[in-house]
Amino acid sequence: MKKTATLKVDNREYKLPVVIGTEKEKGIDISKLRAESGYITLDPGYTNTGSCESSITYTDGEKGILRYRGIPIDELAQKSDFIEVADLLIWGSLPTKVMRKRFTDLLTNNALLHESLKHHFEGFPFDSHPMAMLSAMVNALSCYHPVLAMPHSSSEIEKAAAILISKIRTITAFSYKMSRGEPFIYPKSEFSYAENLLHMMFSLPHEPYEVHPEVKRAVDLILILHADHEQNCSTSTVRMVASSGANLFASISAGIAALWGHLHGGANQAAIEMLEDIHSGSIDVKQYIKMAKDKKSSFRLMGFGHRVYKNYDPRAKILKKLSKNVFSVLKHKDPLLDIALELEDIALSDPYFIERKLYPNVDFYSGLIYRAIGVPKNMFPVFFAIGRLPGWIAHWKEATENNRLQLARPRQIYVGHAKQNYVPISKRSTKKS
Repeated sequence: MKKTATLKVDNREYKLPVVIGTEKEKGIDISKLRAESGYITLDPGYTNTGSCESSITYTDGEKGILRYRGIPIDELAQKSDFIEVADLLIWGSLPTKVMRKRFTDLLTNNALLHESLKHHFEGFPFDSHPMAMLSAMVNALSCYHPVLAMPHSSSEIEKAAAILISKIRTITAFSYKMSRGEPFIYPKSEFSYAENLLHMMFSLPHEPYEVHPEVKRAVDLILILHADHEQNCSTSTVRMVASSGANLFASISAGIAALWGHLHGGANQAAIEMLEDIHSGSIDVKQYIKMAKDKKSSFRLMGFGHRVYKNYDPRAKILKKLSKNVFSVLKHKDPLLDIALELEDIALSDPYFIERKLYPNVDFYSGLIYRAIGVPKNMFPVFFAIGRLPGWIAHWKEATENNRLQLARPRQIYVGHAKQNYVPISKRSTKKS
């Protein structure tokens, strides 16, 4: 017999099914509540609402757990690479050698942009934000691959995934080159995924450029750590847009737009700008801590705390160690790293932060690593989008396959005017209501 929860309202009782996940997380199915009672639940920000059942990623914020398809993130960070993780997320299991080679070949064969698509860059102002260009260009890809915009078979989904995952690097590099007035650099088939991204961004025709192995590994690792994080804002956007029947490219384009916000994909840029403010001398670390603890202040300490994690973000632990390795091999001394470490030491020993479980998150260190590599701040969320792309594709696939597609349509509690009559303009009050 299935377990149920009982809701009592207006002297009536309603039996609601209890749903239990693989890791024993519990939910109450309210999908029929309005039809049976006339009531809906109100949950601003969906902080306590499950929008779907998913088998892709598991998080436990209290214990600091993140797993892709059941595999702990620290194991993937240590033993895997970004392309294997992409395969894992999209298809549900680690690829065989044959599967891996086939997908790698597809990525290599789809790295170039259609030559006429390149002309789209000329229509953007040189100082356009790269996230705006990325969202527009990904949407435009659907015009060049109309058959794959709504993939149905496994081979079509694999081809569409390869097109997006491969070309997003080229779009990123070309937007960077356009902003600097430099010539576009084409990918090389012998380079790895991360190496090609860095090569296309930082190479110049008249100068040799070699990607340091530790830098290549650092970028690959950051992409792995960003590859999915269950029902975050951008992923939920992808699934919501997909629920309307929108194609894969349009859904991903919408996800990119959602990621752009400074509270989501732009958070690492905001963290760097905070550290820059401290370094400029306009305000010191202790003042920042004091402002963060002031209930009357709207100030927010960027890079600390997470909507999910009430423990140390497992991704941040990996990135903290990685940042030291990158700085060491590049012989790069950044005063912002020293400030970041000082902030972390204070926060981890201050009762205010300990009680509220405000630990450093993935954004705290990723921006420092990108800065050391030479990636400009406005490109930070673009790199985030590259990493998150396999997760978005996996969620689009999960949401649309097996006739599971259901139009997302949240309800609301209306709090505006009650019914009122139309007033002709000659009789309207001049006072603002």
